[in-house]
Amino acid sequence: AFAAWVGGCWSLSVQQREVSRRSAVEAATWCGVSVASGAAGATELQRVETETMSLFEQNTPSVVFIDTFVEQRDAITMNVMEVPAGTGSGFLWDTQGHVVTNYHVIRNAIEARVTLVDASTGAKITRRAALRGVDPDKDVAVLTVPTGGDDEEPIPAKALRPIQLGTSSRLKVGASVFAIGNPFGLDHTLTQGVVSGLGREIRSPTGRPITNVIQTDASINPGNSGGPLLDSSGKLVGMNTAIFSPSGGSAGVGFAIPGDTVKSVVESLVAYGKVARAVLGVSFLESQQAKALGIETGVLVLAAPADGPAAAAGMRGTSRSPDGSLQLGDVIVAIDGAPVSTEADMFKALDARKPGDHISVLVARGQRVAVDGSAADDVVTVKVPLDVILAAADDLRVPPPLNIGSLRR
Repeated sequence: AFAAWVGGCWSLSVQQREVSRRSAVEAATWCGVSVASGAAGATELQRVETETMSLFEQNTPSVVFIDTFVEQRDAITMNVMEVPAGTGSGFLWDTQGHVVTNYHVIRNAIEARVTLVDASTGAKITRRAALRGVDPDKDVAVLTVPTGGDDEEPIPAKALRPIQLGTSSRLKVGASVFAIGNPFGLDHTLTQGVVSGLGREIRSPTGRPITNVIQTDASINPGNSGGPLLDSSGKLVGMNTAIFSPSGGSAGVGFAIPGDTVKSVVESLVAYGKVARAVLGVSFLESQQAKALGIETGVLVLAAPADGPAAAAGMRGTSRSPDGSLQLGDVIVAIDGAPVSTEADMFKALDARKPGDHISVLVARGQRVAVDGSAADDVVTVKVPLDVILAAADDLRVPPPLNIGSLRR
């Protein structure tokens, strides 16, 4: 008789001299493991691999490579030249040539060139892109490539294969996801992973929080920004945008803007070239700096312009008293009953509203700081409720750092 450890259990022959079919089956099925199950496992593995390859092949034509350029003056000739600034990824949104990417990919660029693959021929097509619109607060940008009527030769209609849209609302931790992009300039690279977490928060280029962000361990590196994050059916569930890494390379912690957020922003940018976002119309002091003035919680209003919605509701900004003491402005402590501890809480509350909506803002009023920097003890702070009608304008605290230059609009 003989025995061997195979696949986690013992495989044992009945008799060394028995060669009947029955003994062979018995030898191969001890502990429930069979030759057939091994073959089935190999077949299952091939099926999974085939599905992954098919997903990549079907989505590769929808993913683009983006090169950006900036102007630089030659130190010797003093001539202004265009020099490469960086690379990124993006994806085709529709057959009209709209390309979606991250705002930070094209930020500060004077020109962007988009390269895609014609699925019918396998040939790469490169065209100069025009700018349709940006939303720095959500780190989203929409470019257009020529599809007809432009100076450049239009891209053939058969080469424009839009990404398939999915939804991020039904994602669960553990779901398989796939990232296609151009890390380190290596075009159309596929990486695979799972949804590691949901509901994360990251900062946009303007400092405003992006909420409900998807965390994944699919390898994301510099150059992947703006590329699609796909579910196992090959549909868009997110846009790769950032990594957490001490070294700058992939550390297994990547972040993607949820697909539902991307969809709402892109639809507005395609239709209007801008996003109408609800704002209070105030400038404010960041929470960390406000703590130096004794504001431990809430958002300190520095100014409420007279033509803005906050001023119309009676909100007050910070001012200087005749005696030299600093009269602090209203401190926003709640919006529609939800506590506001920092500016991030304020942005979250406003993101759920639209221009024209009425909101109830609770402010703390009456705080003052003496000339020597100490808190004045002769001021009583009161809570004042205000009814504000939100407007559609850029927040005055941080103007969008847009510098697209000659990138055509």
